[in-house]
Amino acid sequence: MSTVPTAFGDPIGLIAGWGEFPRLLARALARRGRRVFCVAVKGHAEPAMEEHCHDVRWLGIGKLGAAIRYFRRHGVREATLAGKFHKVVLLRPWFILRNLPDLRTCRVFYRHFLFPLSDNKDDTLLSVVAGEFARDGVEIRPATDLMPELLVKYGKLTRRGPSLLQRKDIEFGWQLAREMGRLDVGQTVAVKGRAVLAVEAIEGTDACIRRAGELCASGGFTVVKVAKPQQDMRFDVPTIGLVTLQSMIAARASVLAVEEGKTIIVNEPEVIEFADRHGLAIVALRKEGTCEFADVAEAA
Repeated sequence: MSTVPTAFGDPIGLIAGWGEFPRLLARALARRGRRVFCVAVKGHAEPAMEEHCHDVRWLGIGKLGAAIRYFRRHGVREATLAGKFHKVVLLRPWFILRNLPDLRTCRVFYRHFLFPLSDNKDDTLLSVVAGEFARDGVEIRPATDLMPELLVKYGKLTRRGPSLLQRKDIEFGWQLAREMGRLDVGQTVAVKGRAVLAVEAIEGTDACIRRAGELCASGGFTVVKVAKPQQDMRFDVPTIGLVTLQSMIAARASVLAVEEGKTIIVNEPEVIEFADRHGLAIVALRKEGTCEFADVAEAA
């Protein structure tokens, strides 16, 4: 059932990547009376985006110029990015021929992909994208500015908290994850017994968790996901949802630690209910990474 309202407010652009977050964000913005004009990235965005947006344009990942023209044609002056953009597709054979980037994309990114003149870190590429939209009068804003209630609050989110040893793993993993973020490598580490099992890179959080499960047959490990110290809240904000927890269950992980005020939990009530049902512990910590939440049984 469509959630697009019959009375419309100011237009807003949405660049939708992978996952359910873009769809939920579009639905929430539409319910607030915003006209949502969506650039849905082919191979990433859900088909259901069309149910919640005023208009949707499906474009390949190499169509930057077309995306900018689409927003300008509809009077969009502010836009936001939501969802995961799988950078691994850039490394597939014949990527350029398969995606046929438009002239704007070629002009902007030739120094990144055709000649070794600039790096291809996430922040670098996304900052270039935001800069190009800004050149044409479209400001890329953080989704969390539009809906600050999306950000997780400090505290123990589940009935169960981490044990003493797991709290030590959280604090150990926190510092490592912050350093990986500072280097713009990834946001997630998996730890057990203060030994690193896996570090997220281009493969993403879920693949990182699954790899940790393959390496730790006994399970019971801790996953720590934090924002970068220099986090640009316009893009690549740490996000978790049911898929994250399902990956943890499959890999036999036990604890998830995230950063308060810097992490989005998609459908938080459903996520917490699922975690409680499967005996997972989720905590949201402040940037110091000190875990003060004990397991219920341990504290009793």
